[in-house]
Amino acid sequence: TVVFADIVGFTTLSEERTPLRLVRLLDRLIGTFDRLAAEHGVEKIKTLGDAWRGVAGAPQRQDDHARRAAEFALAAMQVIEGLNEETGERLKLRIGIASGGAVAGVIGRDKFAYDLWGDTVNLAARMESSGLAGEIQVSEATFRLLDDAYELAPRCAVDVKGKGPVQTWL
Repeated sequence: TVVFADIVGFTTLSEERTPLRLVRLLDRLIGTFDRLAAEHGVEKIKTLGDAWRGVAGAPQRQDDHARRAAEFALAAMQVIEGLNEETGERLKLRIGIASGGAVAGVIGRDKFAYDLWGDTVNLAARMESSGLAGEIQVSEATFRLLDDAYELAPRCAVDVKGKGPVQTWL
């Protein structure tokens, strides 16, 4: 199960803050996400700017990977709320989650980095990018794996490049 978390309106946020203040905020937030990932058994894959990507169920198999990803996402949303209360910021996250097969490994010759590829990764990215501010949007496969353990509401079909309309849940 792949998780994408992104700060909504980051471009505007970066224009309104000094570089030092922005880096401190990002470092605190990403550091907290990294800690939450370790607590919930989610493997951090990478950050790209203000976006955080991780996976549950790889590289070590976990039968409860969807639950681990969901718990990480819920905890990340709570962290944002706490950070906003403490600092006066008005940050919002958009999180996307998708479950399915993926390939992971290290490729290249320089600056080695463990990464993850595949349809599930692309779908998780679309779940995030088409999601709503302050919400966690999940794919149908994740919805099925989470079963009745979480309150999920159907949202809409999202048009996914190469796949067409894909049903989503919040």
